Amino acid sequence: MLGGYLKKRIAKLLKSENSKAEEKFAATQKRVEQALLEREKTSQEKAELVANLRSLRLAKEAADKKTITKKTPAKNKKSSRKP
Repeated sequence: MLGGYLKKRIAKLLKSENSKAEEKFAATQKRVEQALLEREKTSQEKAELVANLRSLRLAKEAADKKTITKKTPAKNKKSSRKP
């Protein structure tokens, strides 16, 4: 009779410990998923920032090139041959 009680008690304790371990594992998994989502979000934001800065730089370079072209018109080159 006592053996059956101990087996049940031990089984209950093991089940309780397994439940605690599973809860800890689930909590750890949740933290890992949150960290991965945060990393992905940060990476996406950085990529968007870089793309925006690149487009601004290209627009500025195009505007500067246009301004330089307007200020210094191309000179007609004379041929070195005499007619």
